Amino acid sequence: MGEITGRQVFAVTAGAFAVIIGVNLVMAYKAVSTFPGLEVKNSYVASQQFDAKREAQEALGWNVAPQYEGGVLAIAVTGPEGRPAVVENFEVMVGRTTVRNQDRMPEFTYEGGRFVAPVDLAQGRWEVRVKANAVDGTPFEQRLILTVRG
Repeated sequence: MGEITGRQVFAVTAGAFAVIIGVNLVMAYKAVSTFPGLEVKNSYVASQQFDAKREAQEALGWNVAPQYEGGVLAIAVTGPEGRPAVVENFEVMVGRTTVRNQDRMPEFTYEGGRFVAPVDLAQGRWEVRVKANAVDGTPFEQRLILTVRG
């Protein structure tokens, strides 16, 4: 085994930095290309309305509980007494928490006090965004996380 030369030390050091920089560039590209980054067009205007919307929504006292089993997504919306709430304009977006290419809006029907829809969800973590209105017109929005087990 020969002596380590300055060129060898430089080559190993340059190679290590090249790998680190390469991995950082790939990770930065993936982060930027998979996250849309825009939730609202004007965050100042949205913040001015947030508290009023939140208070009105909390006054409804609704509890939303998603359940997924056998290819069927069921969402129960109950009022403060635990009975099914009267809901209008019920919409749900189901998608992955990190990418938007698997987002879908299933068609729900009301059965037995729950909203149900056939939807094929692979194993993993899913985001369920519920939008609805109360009978008096109060808007309701909630983001839930649903974990589908294999």
